Amino acid sequence: MSRVDARLKRKNRIRKKLSGSTERPRLTVYKSLKHIYAQVVDDSTGKTLAYASSLSKELKGQDEGDKKADAKRVGKLIADKCRAANVEAVVFDRNGFPYHGRIAAVADAAREAGLKF
Repeated sequence: MSRVDARLKRKNRIRKKLSGSTERPRLTVYKSLKHIYAQVVDDSTGKTLAYASSLSKELKGQDEGDKKADAKRVGKLIADKCRAANVEAVVFDRNGFPYHGRIAAVADAAREAGLKF
């Protein structure tokens, strides 16, 4: 079993127990080798309410080559966009990734910006 297969197996196990609703949508985070992506999804309607990534226009020119700092900026941006979409509380979906490093940085920055988990 490859690393990707193991992550997808963990992801499916997590998603069986975790679902976003209209009151508490799901904040899902994905990381690639260079970038990090976050989106808030209402699973009952299947719509994306807010999204942010290290490639977002709002973050252009702010990257310093530090991926963890990029993750913190993405967490703050997704919290700001959630506030604009009247979302105050979310369910965190780590997407099968271990909860440390860049994934934890996104979550911590979103919490500091006022998003409730």
